[in-house]
Amino acid sequence: MKPAALVSVVILVVLGIAVFSGFGTYNSLVDSDETVIQSWADVETQYQRRSDLIPNLVRTVQGAADFESETLEAVTSARARATSINLNADDLGDPAKMEEFMAAQQSLSGALGRLLMVTENYPDLRATEGFRDLQVQLEGTENRINVARRDFNGTVADYNRAVRRFPGSIIASMTGFDRKASFEAVSGAEKAPVVEFD
Repeated sequence: MKPAALVSVVILVVLGIAVFSGFGTYNSLVDSDETVIQSWADVETQYQRRSDLIPNLVRTVQGAADFESETLEAVTSARARATSINLNADDLGDPAKMEEFMAAQQSLSGALGRLLMVTENYPDLRATEGFRDLQVQLEGTENRINVARRDFNGTVADYNRAVRRFPGSIIASMTGFDRKASFEAVSGAEKAPVVEFD
């Protein structure tokens, strides 16, 4: 075989390996992206479950005739705000949209926490089976939200590593795979609350 032909064969083999490696990397990025999308759907499902429980909780609490209406209004408006912010899979690369979504969900969590704290003043309400069932469901849902968020952060971390590593970074930049935002601690969460006993 002539040297020029041998060089051509070697170049073709190297190019073929590079192309097939690129296909493999691209397919791996697609798999990672789909895993993030599925994980996000799991997070949304848990937030929707919590949102679906709130009307029943509000109706149950309204049964206590003298219950504080501002607390109920705060929960209702926080739920309306949280459900009005839609974050689809295409928005996961936008940290500002993710932050807005997290803030709305955190606001709803805070309003629910205040509602449950205020119910401590209503032993008759807390004694009802319906309220206890809703409280257990809400606590279980909050736990599922935390697990779904943790799993989502794990899949985002795996995806972001794949997008940043070589040769994934080259393929990602050529094909539009961008880094995705994950859940972060809310401002002030790093400080433990001060509990005082009078």
